[in-house]
Amino acid sequence: MWLRRSSAERKVYPVPILSVGNLVIGGSGKTPFVIALSRYFSDRRVAIVSRGYGRKSKGLMEVSRQGEVLMEVARSGDEPMLMARALPDASVIVSEDRAAGIERAIEEGARLILLDDGFNRVEIEKFEILLEPAVLPNRLPLPSGPMREFFATRSQADLILREGVDFIRHVHYVDLGERMIFATAIADSERLKPYLPEGVMYQIYKPDHAVFSAEELWGLLEKYDADKILMTEKDWVKITDRRLPVALMKLELELNDSIMLEIERWLLKRGKSESKT
Repeated sequence: MWLRRSSAERKVYPVPILSVGNLVIGGSGKTPFVIALSRYFSDRRVAIVSRGYGRKSKGLMEVSRQGEVLMEVARSGDEPMLMARALPDASVIVSEDRAAGIERAIEEGARLILLDDGFNRVEIEKFEILLEPAVLPNRLPLPSGPMREFFATRSQADLILREGVDFIRHVHYVDLGERMIFATAIADSERLKPYLPEGVMYQIYKPDHAVFSAEELWGLLEKYDADKILMTEKDWVKITDRRLPVALMKLELELNDSIMLEIERWLLKRGKSESKT
């Protein structure tokens, strides 16, 4: 990655691109951050380009077009589907080749592109937003630490945002039960434990992007005499049996006003630069 960053020539696209990424392996709030950005810029024609981790498909796919969902979650991946369902004014595209995804978004009329998990896409000119957890275990790269690249690479970001300082995670619940099973398959799931409500009888964790079968969840309800399965929205979008009694844990981010001002300044500066050329 250091060699790639040192030698890469960045391609400039005719529409502004905001990249949301991280250096730390695991969850850092990228998906809810992208959703929050998209909602803030809903007056623009926003397109989100993501790789689509965990999907059972390959190549470029349009998950949604201006809020209309065009495929099932198995082909889109869980995070793109979560964004597609949460954002009625945006389009979501998945592609291993991010450049191809950006070009498709431009063809479809996008005026602002959000690049999900794009910090390591060094060949693309973009505004770099780097998210960091509240606590960094250490600053070493893999395998000695949690960093995808050298820690000094963070200096390449335009905005470095720390959870709890620059953005705050809010959790609220829908349809809680009295006796619940908490089932989740997200990165760094331990971070959700402090938010668990009363009434959770049992917890089951799977690797990021894994799927819970309906049979497995019905079995857990019976085994523990529970009345609800508590899940995050990311887990819920993968459930096909809608008869399951589910309580939702909704994760949303509150962004510091100064963050949005900084992004607005960059967009304004970029727009003026384009008008001169």
